[in-house]
Amino acid sequence: MLFTYISMQGSKLKNYLHLHLIVFIWGFTAILGALISIDAIPLVWYRMLLAVIFIAFYFIFKKKSFKVDKKGLVNFAFTGVVIALHWITFFKAIKVSNVSVALVTMSTGAFFASLIEPFFFKRKVKPIEILLGLLVIGGLYIIFNFESQYTLGIIYALISAFLSALFAVLNGLYVKKYEADVISFYQLLFGVLGVTIYLLVIGGFSLEFFQLPTSDWLYLFVLSSICTAYAFIASVHVMRYLTPYTVMLTINLEPIYAIVLALIIFGEKEQMNIEFYYGAIIVLCVVLLNGILKNTSRIKKKIKGK
Repeated sequence: MLFTYISMQGSKLKNYLHLHLIVFIWGFTAILGALISIDAIPLVWYRMLLAVIFIAFYFIFKKKSFKVDKKGLVNFAFTGVVIALHWITFFKAIKVSNVSVALVTMSTGAFFASLIEPFFFKRKVKPIEILLGLLVIGGLYIIFNFESQYTLGIIYALISAFLSALFAVLNGLYVKKYEADVISFYQLLFGVLGVTIYLLVIGGFSLEFFQLPTSDWLYLFVLSSICTAYAFIASVHVMRYLTPYTVMLTINLEPIYAIVLALIIFGEKEQMNIEFYYGAIIVLCVVLLNGILKNTSRIKKKIKGK
């Protein structure tokens, strides 16, 4: 019995450390977005295309079925376009500002989700969510006031955060019926098809489009394989062994990991006014508080249910 307990604790620690690695990898996505020289749209096209190929190989290796019903395909087509637009606006935000601005602003996604979720799950908007949302706006106002040169980046990141929240809420509905890796495969597939159609319409494909520097190919390979395909599959595995509370708290470290990495890699480009960090601390603390309050609420409901 003691051996079983020790084994369980060891497994939890292993998966907890693995989760930190995954969150670190997600934070590194923003760094790669800044390092890759091509614009946001071709960057997302390459990312999604390569990720689809990697996940397809995973399906073949695991002998998983690609089969899904027509309704699911329609839903995945819509959310695939949503996630493509989310990534395009996210990388646009990084390109026109920097990693720190983009990631702090992206942290508002949790509050967009709080506003969107009631429409899909048919519940009332909670006053505490409105209050926390106002605190986030206060934090962003401080950043806007003192880092006005990054206004366009903040706007792109806010759009990206909204799309991310919409994507997460819709996936909350789909995951009840479909397996997570099936959802991901088709969303990435339809996302890259949507971007392909757009590029064909505007005449975006050219010889130069496919002539990338060697460094870009290397970064894209890491972005699509490790930061997209691997991180997704690994996160699904880890979440089977850890509590939602532990997962939530750890994921909230993503902007911190990324900002520290950006300061180390890009140096002065990522150094901001002290007021930016005041605003960033407000935003990140409110996001963390929101997660704690929601998790506490879920625990109370489970206790009452018992």
